[in-house]
Amino acid sequence: MLSNLRKSKKAQGFTIIEVLIVLAIAGLILLVVFLAVPALQRNSRNTQRKDDVARVGSAVQEFINNNNGTLPTNSANDNSAIQALLGTLAYYTNTNVTVVGAAPAAVTNNTTVDTINIYTGAACGVNGTTHGATSTGSTTRQVAIVYSTETGSGTAKLCTAE
Repeated sequence: MLSNLRKSKKAQGFTIIEVLIVLAIAGLILLVVFLAVPALQRNSRNTQRKDDVARVGSAVQEFINNNNGTLPTNSANDNSAIQALLGTLAYYTNTNVTVVGAAPAAVTNNTTVDTINIYTGAACGVNGTTHGATSTGSTTRQVAIVYSTETGSGTAKLCTAE
């Protein structure tokens, strides 16, 4: 009779160990999800930024074509013309896209995640440990577009050339 009692008691529910194992596994799954979601969001924003920079490059090229090969300057008129050619950007606002003008030999790159700087007569290069625009080794017909993306610990400054 005692052995029958033990069998029926065991069949009635879960042991504490089984419940703890299930909770631990559920906790690990939630931890993985909470760690992955911010990285996915960051990558999505970076993809939007890169798409916007490609549109900026197209707008600069269109500006050059519309103005008989003249590169944009940092004048209010040229900045307005570039912003008008951009249309609506996915991440940036048009007012955060600025034609800085001719790049000196070493650009002090203070581009934040929310801005795009356009340098004329510049090429992409590395200034110390910062990627940015430089006039060293470039021609007067080149345009460098400097922008930043998010990384796990801050921003990475990137440059694309037209």
